[in-house]
Amino acid sequence: MNIQPVIKQIFLFGREFDLGFRTPFNLLLNQLFTYGVEVQIFGPLKDFIGVWADTRCQECRVFKSYQDLKGLEGVMLSIGGDGTFLEAVTLVRDLPIPLAGINSGRLGFLADISQDEISFAIDSILQNTGGFDERALLQVDSEPLLFGGFNYALNEITVHKRDDSSMIKISAFLDGQFLNIYWADGLIVSTPTGSTAYSLSVGGPLVLPDTNNIILSPIAPHNLTVRPLVFNDSMKLTLQVESRSGNLLVSADSRSVVIEDRLELTIFKAPFRLKTIRLREQNFYQTLRTKLMWGADRRN
Repeated sequence: MNIQPVIKQIFLFGREFDLGFRTPFNLLLNQLFTYGVEVQIFGPLKDFIGVWADTRCQECRVFKSYQDLKGLEGVMLSIGGDGTFLEAVTLVRDLPIPLAGINSGRLGFLADISQDEISFAIDSILQNTGGFDERALLQVDSEPLLFGGFNYALNEITVHKRDDSSMIKISAFLDGQFLNIYWADGLIVSTPTGSTAYSLSVGGPLVLPDTNNIILSPIAPHNLTVRPLVFNDSMKLTLQVESRSGNLLVSADSRSVVIEDRLELTIFKAPFRLKTIRLREQNFYQTLRTKLMWGADRRN
């Protein structure tokens, strides 16, 4: 290929995917190798593709952790769905490595590159003809820390009851000011990015990714007048959580921990943002129309 890529290194992240994605994956590999970029592959993904993938993969370097990526430059491609994309975030973290998601299966808001867009997407990424978006994350502080060395979430922080016990009691404060006591099955604290995820499923609003907001959405509240709330992301939210049974589950995106006692959480905007790839002529409105099938109404 005569065109020299602007991006010199690609990190492939994923685990396992359906066998039907083998052909698109090999086409992706061939395009990367044809460009002459250096390809690094996540260890479990390299084990999964084994002997059936492009033989040039055997010479590719392997990365396994955040530490392996420190000091490197390039773009990470997440192969899978939105869950895989969220796991990739735990590796990229605050590093200057933009992230793009290639959807190997079903509906995905974060993994928004479809199989028939792969070739175009690789050209756009390597030639840098698209752009970048910066996504806000949430940080959660507690005593003790719940999620080890990465107490952040791209989509949401969620507190909810663990089993069939009675609803939980959550006292909420914004910048130290008492907001409300939520009697509910749980509470979702979401970024604008996460407004199309769990928050949406409980009636939360859609929020544009570049707005400086946080969304508070109750899960099955006892009082029907309690509705989702949007507040500025310069504010700190404190949650004091109680449960009669003592069974609580706290989640940061796809990671969860069980709490068996009372808990106080402080949730606020993280001090760094995640850089994601935006392809040429791609925008959030287009994603909404495609993923939510807004254009399915014939009147449109």
